[in-house]
Amino acid sequence: MGIAGGKMAEVGQLSGSARKVINADGLVVAPGFIDPHTHYDAQICWDAAITPSSWHGVTSVVMGNCGVGIAPCRPQAREIAMRDLVNVEAIPFEVLDAGITWDWETFPEYMDAAERRKPALNLAFLAPLTPFRHYVMGEASLERAATAEETGKIKSLLGDALDAGAFGFSSTLLNQHLGYQGRPLACRNASREELKAYCNALRERGKGAIEFAMTRQIAVMEPPELELLDFMLEESRRPVTFIAMFDRDDLPEALRESLAKVKPMLARGARPQTSPLPLTRELAMRSPFAFAAFPSWKVLFENTSKAAQAAVYRDRAWRNRFREDLKRPASFADWARITVHEVRSPALKKHEGRTVAEIAAERGVDGVDALLDLTLEDDLENEFTVQSWNTRVDRMTELLNDRSVLLGLGDGGAHLDMLCDSGYPTYVLGTWVRERKVLTLEEAVRRMTSDPADFFGIKDRGRIAPGMAADLVIFDPATVGMAARPERIHDLPGGGKRMVKRSRGVEMTIVNGEVVWEKGALTGATAGRVLRS
Repeated sequence: MGIAGGKMAEVGQLSGSARKVINADGLVVAPGFIDPHTHYDAQICWDAAITPSSWHGVTSVVMGNCGVGIAPCRPQAREIAMRDLVNVEAIPFEVLDAGITWDWETFPEYMDAAERRKPALNLAFLAPLTPFRHYVMGEASLERAATAEETGKIKSLLGDALDAGAFGFSSTLLNQHLGYQGRPLACRNASREELKAYCNALRERGKGAIEFAMTRQIAVMEPPELELLDFMLEESRRPVTFIAMFDRDDLPEALRESLAKVKPMLARGARPQTSPLPLTRELAMRSPFAFAAFPSWKVLFENTSKAAQAAVYRDRAWRNRFREDLKRPASFADWARITVHEVRSPALKKHEGRTVAEIAAERGVDGVDALLDLTLEDDLENEFTVQSWNTRVDRMTELLNDRSVLLGLGDGGAHLDMLCDSGYPTYVLGTWVRERKVLTLEEAVRRMTSDPADFFGIKDRGRIAPGMAADLVIFDPATVGMAARPERIHDLPGGGKRMVKRSRGVEMTIVNGEVVWEKGALTGATAGRVLRS
């Protein structure tokens, strides 16, 4: 392959010589991976390398998912935008307050600001509906639907974003997506008339896609959600990807049933989206996102001071409300899946690595009391891990071989103190291709390159062919993989902590013809661009 001017000039027989030669003998050369579901919207302000995605062969990221973001935003609304990210994406407020530069107000200005930062990777933007509604409606956006006049203004701003190169818009109706003051994200209040207008903005331009967090119960598509999906496909005439389609052993047939119901809409552009990873989540009791779907836990997001949260955890009546929540069908109630990950108090160190079920049995209490008593004993500084879904190999084999399913949901940039799934491309290559032989190498690469490129309309990336952008990943198929355990590093603004997972076997990540990652280290190259639809 001959690369010149950031593009693949020739593939196959080369007509000239090169000033630099990369010998990839024995390795795989593939198009750079395109991650369709990230939340790097704030992180691009302080991390031009877009880590850890760049470590794992990702060359382009799609941001602005799930209806939450930081543009457009008036100066007086910045705290509200940051609090939305705190509650929905579990990014500490102190990190956002120290790290976001706020050198923009409108969405096109935000995209231009991203371009000025000279990122290492390519950035593609979805327009998240929450800040657009808030920009027009103020705090009323947190309470009600827009009027016809407000809807028109929001649609106009959305149109400006699309004209500036946004690849579509995103929204959510998930119960756990709570924003400022523990209230539902503003986009959750959008009426059907509003959604029609916003879908029509795409239809009128003949471009763009929609990302929608649609499953009020994970993996369950009920009649209202199916009707909404059908409605958006019709009004936009554009593709729609919806989350979260995970395999649940607590609802063993939910995913199969939902995919069967959606099948008639696939030809019109419906794309279920899943993560190829088993979901093991960190549960920090100061930021208990894993329990946000339970109505009783809403109060924990309304006042987030340690004293207020401790008072709630101590309250017997509140504990009983939590127990009632756990009786609902499909609720989480297996305390053997929650493990003590880390405690601060030396007296409690003996519990690290033990499950809540084991501790409850030892103390003669139920799981609710064991979880919360341990939390209070450690002054709310403890963390647990929660094993949830995508754990059945046979069902994951079935899911991964369904070509209608879009692979993604790595959530890069979000849930920083709880998890790191953004390295999923190397996990797919190491686990599902090499170890379990569930996918062929070629199909796995296609699903993480040309498939998301085609979905979003990124026309010059995702394939190896003359004239395409020189976004490439070079990896060793015998060793490629993602580290099994997360690593804590303190490199966020203000010294904040995040969880990362290292890659194995990724020899090089090349973006627009420049080597960004080589043999386990960043090179400092910043050849990424803001992609525009």
